[in-house]
Amino acid sequence: MAMGKRRKHGQQPLFVAAADLPRTVAHPFYQKLNEVLAGWKFDELVENLCAKFYAPTLGRPSLAPGKYFRLLLVGYFEGIDSERGIAWRCADSLSLRSFVGYAINERSTDHSTISRTRRLIDIETHQEVFQWVLKVLADYDLLSGKTVGLDATTLEANAAMRSIVRKDTRQNYQEFLTDLAKASGIETPTREDLKRIDKDRKNTASNDDWENPHDPDAKITKMKDGSTHLAHKQEHAVDMDSGAVLAVTIQPADQGDTTTWRQTVEETYQNLNAVKEDERVADRVHPNPVEEMVADKGYHSNETMTDFVELEIRSYVSEPDRDNRDWEDKHAERDAVYANRRRIRGERGKRLLRKRGELIERSFAHVLETGGMRRVHLRGRINVLKRMLLQVGGFNLSLVMRKLIGRGTPRGLQGLFSGVFSSLVMLWAIVSNVWRHAAGCGRDNRSFRGACPAS
Repeated sequence: MAMGKRRKHGQQPLFVAAADLPRTVAHPFYQKLNEVLAGWKFDELVENLCAKFYAPTLGRPSLAPGKYFRLLLVGYFEGIDSERGIAWRCADSLSLRSFVGYAINERSTDHSTISRTRRLIDIETHQEVFQWVLKVLADYDLLSGKTVGLDATTLEANAAMRSIVRKDTRQNYQEFLTDLAKASGIETPTREDLKRIDKDRKNTASNDDWENPHDPDAKITKMKDGSTHLAHKQEHAVDMDSGAVLAVTIQPADQGDTTTWRQTVEETYQNLNAVKEDERVADRVHPNPVEEMVADKGYHSNETMTDFVELEIRSYVSEPDRDNRDWEDKHAERDAVYANRRRIRGERGKRLLRKRGELIERSFAHVLETGGMRRVHLRGRINVLKRMLLQVGGFNLSLVMRKLIGRGTPRGLQGLFSGVFSSLVMLWAIVSNVWRHAAGCGRDNRSFRGACPAS
C-alpha cells in the first residue's frame, strides 16, 4: 500500500458526482430517535402548529419547523449551550445532518436563522411541543402524574453586574456612587472613597432599585457558590415514578419557593390534562394528577400547607427547624402543618424524600450540567423558556431512548460499546492466562511446576 500524502490546497472541482459525495452510517442513537419521532408523526405535527408563522410564498428561505426543533434537541444531546455552537456542530457532523434532515448537498442552517425562527415561533407552540413529548412518554408507560416532586435552581443570565443601572435615574453604579460621594462633601472622590461609601450602605444591590437594561427579566441574586450574579430561576415538576419532568418554568430569581410553586403546579395540571385529552394515551395517565406533592424545606410555610389542603394535594414537604409555634387563631394552618409532619415521619414519607433528592437533582444535572445550560446565552424570560422547553423535552426523550436501547444519550451509547469491547478484551486476557498456566503445568519445567497445584 502506497503512503498517502496530504494534498495541497488548490482549486476545488466545479462539479462533484453524487456518488462521490462523502457518506457515513447514521449514528444508531439518532437513527432510533428519528424512528420514535416518525412513529408519532412529529414533522407533520410541528408543521401544522407552525404554519401560521410562515408566509406561503414570499420571504427569505425558511428553516422547516421539524429541523428547527431537532436542532434544539441536538443542543441537549450533544451538550451545546449556544445556538451558534449547535449550527457549527451540525455543519461538521454527517450523522447530525442526517438526523436533522439535511440532504448531502444541502447547506446547513446558520445560527442567525435558528435565532430568527425561535423569535418567530411563539411560546405557546413550544409548550405544545413539550406536551407532545409527554404523550410519547405516556405511550411508553413512563408517565404517571400521581406523585410530583418540586425543586428549583438558578441560571446565570447573559447579563453583567457592571451594566446595571438605577431604575429611576438610569445612572450606572459608578455614577451613582460618585454623586453620593459629592453629596457627602467629597468634591473629587477617589476609588477608595467610593469603596468606603459603598461598603457602609445597606441594600447595595436591591432589585427594587437596579436592573440590567439589556435583560430586565434577570434579577440580582446570590448563587449557590456564594457569588452574586444576575440570574433566572428555573423550577421543575418531576414525576416521582419515572423521573420525567412534567413542567418547567422560568421565573424571577428573587422570588422564593413558596411563591413560585403555584405557577409550576398550574403548568403541571395543564400539561397532564393535555395528555389525558389524547385518546391514544388517555388511559396511561393517573386519573387524578398531582395527588401528592414532594418538596424540600424551602417550600414549607403555613400558607403553602393550607393551599395544598385546598387543592386536595397530600404534601410531603420537609419541615425546617423552628422554635415553638404560636397557633392561636391559626387552627387551619396548625392542622395542615401537623398532617404534613405526620406524613414525612412515616415510612412512605421518608422513602419519597430520599427519592426526591435522586430524581429531581438528576433532572437538573442532565439538563444544566451535562446539557451545558447552567449559564444561558439568551436574554429575556420568554427566550430562555423557549430553549429550556426543548432542552427538558430532550431529557424526557432520553428516558424513552434509555428504555429502548439502554442509553439516553449518543455519548452514553458510545461508552456502552467501548465498555463491551473492554470487557471482551479483559475476558480474553483471563482465558489466555488460564490456558498458558494449564499448558505450563503439563511441561517438565520447574518454573511452571512450582505454581501448579499438582506440584
